[in-house]
Amino acid sequence: MSDKQLITKDNKLISASYSLGIPEQRLIFLAIIEAREQKQLIDARGVLQIKAKSYQEQFKVEKHTSYDALKSATTGLFDAHFEYEDIHKQTGKLARHVIRWVQNITYIDAAGMVELQFTDAVIPLITRLSEQYTEYELKQVSELQSEYSIRLYELMMQWKAIGKTNRISVDDLRRKLGVDPEQYKKMNNFKARVLDHAINQINNHTDIKAEYEQHKDGRVIAGFTFKFKVRDDKRKTTTETEKRDVDTADIFTVKGLNDKQLGRIVRNPAFMAEYNHLVSPTSPAGQSQQGWEFEMINRLKKDASQFSKRPIKDYLEY
Repeated sequence: MSDKQLITKDNKLISASYSLGIPEQRLIFLAIIEAREQKQLIDARGVLQIKAKSYQEQFKVEKHTSYDALKSATTGLFDAHFEYEDIHKQTGKLARHVIRWVQNITYIDAAGMVELQFTDAVIPLITRLSEQYTEYELKQVSELQSEYSIRLYELMMQWKAIGKTNRISVDDLRRKLGVDPEQYKKMNNFKARVLDHAINQINNHTDIKAEYEQHKDGRVIAGFTFKFKVRDDKRKTTTETEKRDVDTADIFTVKGLNDKQLGRIVRNPAFMAEYNHLVSPTSPAGQSQQGWEFEMINRLKKDASQFSKRPIKDYLEY
């Protein structure tokens, strides 16, 4: 792949509502780039091959993690869809489009590779672009460890020339970020566990510095506006890290938890269901409960940021 890897999407796709995990989003990124490098911009109906090695190198993960990610993304992406609204050309009425991402997708474990074909409706949204499209470098989202931070970064890039989004209603924002209707119903939870966490990751791992402003209807928060500035140097410094909102950051760490509590967390059925894609079925962690606990506890201690689907301490409540 070339040095400058650009992700380019029609604004209809940027503004669409969908829920995709990190492996699925990353697979789409690599497929868009592969389509460009195969010069399929005019007609991307051909089969695109995405190799685990590309996933491993781009997102700086271990080899077995890249294999597991592609394997889980194969099923996840086939089952997924996105929605957007526009004006129907013939009737002039508002139309809601519900579209699948791929028409077929295959995982070849021995080759460490995925083959996929986008659906016909997706192709013009990533290839035949009008003047209304959004473009950014893949490296800016490569280190983001939350599906919400990836989507929020994309939404802000749609307004890159201005540095401020329009007002987005709470319901619309939840749909665009792919937050499940049953998750984080209370506003303080939604802000802390979705928005604050996403903003924190964006500020520490991308080329922009962002913040949000909330808008109320009476006493109720009805929407948000996101402001951001592009910066030349996105690298974190010790001082910047220390200035982070500790209350927000700590909910995604294992600070203050002992090994017994960590054991309870990794044995939690919800934790196991959400992170079993991180280990290979043939590895010690995939073969026994003891192996799973040993591997996951060590990973939590080493880098808890990869476990960002919900605050770590939430798993102690089940």
